[in-house]
Amino acid sequence: MIKAKHVSLNFGSHWALKNCSFSLDKGDFLFLSGPSGAGKTSLLRLLYADLAMQRGQAEIAGFRLDGIKKNQIPNLRRQVSVVFQDFRILPNETVYQNIALPLEIRGLGHQHIERRVKAVARALSLENRLFFKCCEISGGEQQRTAIARSFVINPQVLLADEPTGNLDPDLSLRLMDLFLRFQAYGATVILATHSHDLLRLHPKAKIMRLEDGKITYANWSGAEIFRSAEEPTFG
Repeated sequence: MIKAKHVSLNFGSHWALKNCSFSLDKGDFLFLSGPSGAGKTSLLRLLYADLAMQRGQAEIAGFRLDGIKKNQIPNLRRQVSVVFQDFRILPNETVYQNIALPLEIRGLGHQHIERRVKAVARALSLENRLFFKCCEISGGEQQRTAIARSFVINPQVLLADEPTGNLDPDLSLRLMDLFLRFQAYGATVILATHSHDLLRLHPKAKIMRLEDGKITYANWSGAEIFRSAEEPTFG
């Protein structure tokens, strides 16, 4: 479902990712850990084709990211859903409109959209906020709106960057339950987090740690740990 081989990414003289190689199967759940600035967000953006591949090869949900054409990216994003830290919601549209947007883009019928939106909103305790504009609700509610929008399309792959960061413990646990339900239905999930509590609560999940753009730890054989002797020449 996801394969990355010797992926490197730089912003000017700064290398955000260095020679990263890993693979995940359908239905895998991966916690992506590491300190701020380690490269977690860059890796998620690359997998979503929000950043262009520079070095190496990668594939996600049947799409090759190295050399992907711009007209293929919308099709990729029908299969790969993402929740970024900055939410990327439409502040002057309602919660309902934000959640419904990817379904409307697909041309689904009104009744189907309404049923899906209400079901996801109920799961994230947003049913009483559906017809508020997003600029009128709290930051935590905006975050849940972004998460609901990513869930509503039933993606093959779900990428999430610190999705529990602004949520209270009870809601964080409910959200994790939703992620695990998607996994149970066959979705592949990558969840970037700083939370050691989440890692302790899910000991069977795969874990991959990034530091300074390198994979420094993984608890399964599908990831290659960066060795200093293997360090390529960058720049």
